[in-house]
Amino acid sequence: MYIIKHRNWFFALTGVLVVASLIALLTFGLRLSIDFTGGTLVTATYSETRAPATELDAALRQAGFDNFSLREAGERDVMLRTGSIDSGERETLADTFSIDGQYPVTISQLSEIGPTIGAELRKKAVLSIALVMLCILFFIAFAFRKVSQPVSSWIYGLVALVTLLHDVIVPVGFFAILGHFHGAVIDTLFVTAILTVLGFSVHDTIVVFDRTRENLRLNHEKGRKEDFAETAGRSLSQTFTRSVNTSLTVIITLLILYFIGPASTKDFALTLLVGIIAGTYSSIFLATPLLVTIEKKYGKRT
Repeated sequence: MYIIKHRNWFFALTGVLVVASLIALLTFGLRLSIDFTGGTLVTATYSETRAPATELDAALRQAGFDNFSLREAGERDVMLRTGSIDSGERETLADTFSIDGQYPVTISQLSEIGPTIGAELRKKAVLSIALVMLCILFFIAFAFRKVSQPVSSWIYGLVALVTLLHDVIVPVGFFAILGHFHGAVIDTLFVTAILTVLGFSVHDTIVVFDRTRENLRLNHEKGRKEDFAETAGRSLSQTFTRSVNTSLTVIITLLILYFIGPASTKDFALTLLVGIIAGTYSSIFLATPLLVTIEKKYGKRT
């Protein structure tokens, strides 16, 4: 298949994407929300019409708020996440949210998130992603334990892990750029989106690997000698249309959610969108070609 034959081109493209993402991450860093740094969480409940997000954003900036995020919740609530605020800013919150009395509002919740809690959440977020990837490695190695020729079952798991690292690094790098130029922040919803992407991506990868395992079994039963690259390429061809169609269906849904859905879900939808595109790419153009490359170099020793 074309993808297997020209795999070095796709390896080069993957390298460019990963290096660009890492450079963006190291250069710009990530703008962490108060979920991870600590700050103030405010919930404002409007008695009638909710203030437009653009007007509310302008009113908060005029009141002296710089680093904050707004999310609409329910039919009349708005959630504000910002840094620590002083007593004077607390007293004027209702006036700010009402935009000079145009939209009657009450502050239904105001709570502080300490830096200790934020640091703990940050550690747990990183730990959860690491544990998911480790569990996926062991699961694939166990599921493919009867496949020992021409590559070990552990190789399938390690290749899947490499593709998952790609699927994490690319969205993180993208949000580093987005945070630098547009102020996008990393919060717990971002972590949820990354975990969802990992599940979606590994599912696609396992489908191709499972077809490869099945074709290897059929070759053995029929006594057919076929190069592993041909078997893997045929397996990729058999699952290519399914993978693309599945991903396109999800991508269309996410595009609609991003452009038409509420403002509170835009960053979540965008993270999923970037992650699923990266995951589809890695499942098709990285996982199986990498498996073939490893087999060609180390297959006789595994």
